[in-house]
Amino acid sequence: MPRLLTDSDRYGREPASVLVAAVHGSVRDLVRRRWRENALAWADFAIASDDLLTAADFAAIDAAVLATGHRYAASAVISARERPDAYRGAAAEQAGPFSFEHPDAPSADADDEGRTLTGIGDNVVRKPANVRGRALYVRSSEDVIALMQAGVPDGSIAIIDDSGGTLTAPILESFAGVVCAGGTVRSHLGILTREYGIPCLMNVKLAGVVTGDRIELETSAPARTADSYVRGEEMPARIWRMQT
Repeated sequence: MPRLLTDSDRYGREPASVLVAAVHGSVRDLVRRRWRENALAWADFAIASDDLLTAADFAAIDAAVLATGHRYAASAVISARERPDAYRGAAAEQAGPFSFEHPDAPSADADDEGRTLTGIGDNVVRKPANVRGRALYVRSSEDVIALMQAGVPDGSIAIIDDSGGTLTAPILESFAGVVCAGGTVRSHLGILTREYGIPCLMNVKLAGVVTGDRIELETSAPARTADSYVRGEEMPARIWRMQT
């Protein structure tokens, strides 16, 4: 009997967690079930899948996963605010309105330039030099509207939670740089900042920075590659907080 393909066979790695494996398995079971029920050729099923796989189907998968006691890890504050019961801890409350404290953020004594290492992330595009500016947390549509009305201060480096890019799209080109707590260099925000030519670090582990702090992004570090994600190879670019 042929051996069933695993995630490792298909994607070069096992699921990141039991939760990921459970969701992926449930989605595959749903697709197989709908395919059998409709007796369509695969190509026809793929074209019709938007109608055959419904929002209610995926809501049922979500409910079944949560019923086991598992909770999601939030990469966006808005997720935990809207569905606090579905996420581990109160991420929005723990982070506070003006800071982000990642438990795995690096730390070190100040160097000769008065810089204190305070974070690492994945560099989207390599630049000739590092970028310095003032940290500005942008965490809600209200924040964006206020900045649209008052203008983004010159030299602002946006620190945001959501890798989707939709939240900050109206003011994205006004930032001197972007720091994002989630996503990868292939996320929507990574693509947008690459197109705009805006320095950006994704998947950032950051602590000890508040709005108004002067920070430096190591945008001169090599840009992280798609192959590095597949291999599990880290390519950290650093973030420093300046003393002045």
